[in-house]
Amino acid sequence: MRKYEILGGNLPVVVCELSAGESMITESGSMSWMSPNMRMETTTGGGVKKMLGRLVSGDSAFQNRYTAEGGNGMIAFASSFPGAIKALDIRAGHSMIVQKSAFLASEAGVELSMHFQKKLGSGFFGGEGFIMQKLSGNGTAFIEIDGHATEYELAPGQELLVSTGYLAAMEETCTMDVVMVKGAKNMLLGGEGVFNTVVRGPGRVILQTMPISKVAELLLPFFNTKK
Repeated sequence: MRKYEILGGNLPVVVCELSAGESMITESGSMSWMSPNMRMETTTGGGVKKMLGRLVSGDSAFQNRYTAEGGNGMIAFASSFPGAIKALDIRAGHSMIVQKSAFLASEAGVELSMHFQKKLGSGFFGGEGFIMQKLSGNGTAFIEIDGHATEYELAPGQELLVSTGYLAAMEETCTMDVVMVKGAKNMLLGGEGVFNTVVRGPGRVILQTMPISKVAELLLPFFNTKK
C-alpha cells in the first residue's frame, strides 16, 4: 500500500492509496468511496470453514477484495460508530486479538479468523465473549475503536484491570482472565458490575473509552419511555 490517511476526527474514515495491482480486503458493505479503476471481487476468504468462522466472530461471511487496475487507485473505509480507526502492523510474532466486529479493512496479506477464549470464566463473565477476532499474517490492518483509543505496553507479568467492554484489542502474547469485584457492598452498590477483566502482559493493549454496549445501556430507558 502506497500510503493511507485517517481523517474525520471522532467520525473517522481511512483513505488508502494503492499501487497498480495491489489489493485490500474488507467485510461486506464497508467500502465508502473509491476511484473507478478499483475492481471488486466477493470471496469466501479461504473457503467455507473460514467463512463460517468469520461469521461466528461477528464479521460478515463473505469478504470483498478491491484491486487497483491499470494504475494507482484510491479507496476509503468509514467507521460505523463514532470513535477512532486504528492502524495495526500485523506481522510474524505480532498477531492481534480484537473485539468482535472490530475489523474494518486490511491489506491482502492479513488473515482474519476466530479466536476462542481458553478460560471459561473469561468467556462467561469478562464481557468480551468466548469468540473474538484474530488478525495474523503480514500487512496493515484497520480496526474500529468505540470512542477514543488509549494504548499500553505491558511488561511480562504486568497486569491491567479493565472494566467490561473497554478492551478493544491486545497482542496475542497477552492473556485475559476475570476477577470478581471485592466486597459484597461494592458489587451490589458500586455500579461497576460484579466482574472485571484482567489483561496480563507481555504485549500491546488497546482500550476504548465508549463501548457501544455501554451506549446501548444508556439509551435503553429513552426507547422504553411511553408517551
